[in-house]
Amino acid sequence: MPQNCHKIDYQITGDDMQLVEIELDPQESVIAEAGSMMLMESGIQMETIFGDGSPKNEGFGAKLLGAGKRLLTGESLFMTAFTNEAHDKKRVAFAAAYPGKIIPLDLSKLGHRMICQKDAFLCAAKGVSLSIAFTKQLGAGFFGGEGFILQQLEGDGLAFVHAGGTVIKKTLQANEVLKIDTGCLVAMTHTIDYDITLASGIKTALFGGEGLFLTTLKGPGTVLLQSLPFSRLASRIFAAAPPKQTGGGQRQGEGSLLNVAFDVLGGN
Repeated sequence: MPQNCHKIDYQITGDDMQLVEIELDPQESVIAEAGSMMLMESGIQMETIFGDGSPKNEGFGAKLLGAGKRLLTGESLFMTAFTNEAHDKKRVAFAAAYPGKIIPLDLSKLGHRMICQKDAFLCAAKGVSLSIAFTKQLGAGFFGGEGFILQQLEGDGLAFVHAGGTVIKKTLQANEVLKIDTGCLVAMTHTIDYDITLASGIKTALFGGEGLFLTTLKGPGTVLLQSLPFSRLASRIFAAAPPKQTGGGQRQGEGSLLNVAFDVLGGN
């Protein structure tokens, strides 16, 4: 089958704060979410496009439908396309917004479709289609931590997603079940059955500190998990922030007494 997506080369640099540098041949393009670009060489033209620019969403009606679906995931109607208009190879780089890993996904080797959490997408070869995937179960929609919808990547090219902390890959056999914290899910193949289950026992649910619900993943398929969901990181920062400035929690740690002294000297 002919490849519809642009074929791009890439290099991922860094450890905890990674960036992906993509090499574009003449007239090759990559699409990305607004605000993720770090640098680009001269000869690369940046253009705001309506939709994702994939063959699947050609035509105004298809573009409008695709853009409307993106609104449901909380994303912008528009994306940015970076095209090499020069006569030789040029590079453009994209950086993650918080500590973690950038994961390359070769959709041609993953059944041409991956389901991701809605804010995981970073960039992709032009031709990759971005849409939404409604969860099958009503409970998963209400309690899954991502609403009724997840993000779906379709095509035969490379896409890049970002995850927090350390990333691990789990391969589930047919009918094999894995229970995880809801926010730790990054991406999964479309063959995975996704549902939300109640934590066992009232005491465990109320006092276990892990929440009332767990995500249940049933194979066959491949699952990518993150050790530090951004929501968890943000809640810890908010809880440790000075309450007068942010409405957060109390200062904690070895410098607490010194912080109190600074507050007194500063008139707080």
